[in-house]
Amino acid sequence: MSKDREFLWRRLHSLLGVIPVGLFLMFHLSMNFTAVGGEQAYNNAVGKMDLIPHNLLLVIEWVVIYIPLLFHAFYGVFIAFTASPNTGRFSTYRNWMFSLQRFTGVFLVIFIAWHIFETRIQKALGADVEFNMIADIVSNPFMLGFYIVGIISATFHLSNGLWAFLVSWGITQSPQSQKIATYVTNIIFVILSVVGVAAILSFV
Repeated sequence: MSKDREFLWRRLHSLLGVIPVGLFLMFHLSMNFTAVGGEQAYNNAVGKMDLIPHNLLLVIEWVVIYIPLLFHAFYGVFIAFTASPNTGRFSTYRNWMFSLQRFTGVFLVIFIAWHIFETRIQKALGADVEFNMIADIVSNPFMLGFYIVGIISATFHLSNGLWAFLVSWGITQSPQSQKIATYVTNIIFVILSVVGVAAILSFV
């Protein structure tokens, strides 16, 4: 792969990780967070999705979610197994974040595939995606732990990926701006993690 082509692929990978995949993650977490209000609140929120015509929903899912997610996932796995930490440019902390970004990315490929199988594919087979479905899934302590790790991996991957996005797109170029971005993205990570974990625990 030529350097120019690799540069463009990495830019696209970075962009899709924030828009639309990252935005969808925040929407998904906010939707799940309605479970904090109880079974009826969650079912009402999920039920609103059924108001969208089926064919239109399929187009939205594939164009906005699945195709960008598949590209981001598979190219991300390629990056994870071919890239190496940039010890000359970034600090030890940033290199730890680099490694965790790759590790969570590979784990999320497994987690998201399983989550889609347990929810979206089951819905296509005739099951109802509602409060009791998720409650049954996380009634197993192993699955609850798996989902909590998956949620935290996803929120970390997004927040740390946002930091990398700001750097790679030249938005934060100076060490000071990158330091501020670190604080901001860490706050985003904490907030999204609290929302996500609180949501999944609401099904227990």
